[in-house]
Amino acid sequence: MRDAGINKSVSLHSQSHSFATHLLEKGVDIRYIQVLLGHNSSQTTEIYTHIKHKGWKKIQSPLDNLNLDD
Repeated sequence: MRDAGINKSVSLHSQSHSFATHLLEKGVDIRYIQVLLGHNSSQTTEIYTHIKHKGWKKIQSPLDNLNLDD
């Protein structure tokens, strides 16, 4: 942490939270993150990754892309 210039106290646990959250935000499937973190339940991983609500706006239904005018 010192080499990275981070001055606040950071635990391995908080680094794991951050790592998992960044993977999720990059589009990695929650099930892969679950395996990487060694969780038995995806619910644990969902809590662990602090799923953000801002991503909900980016979700688009496949039905929205249908061209029904033809």
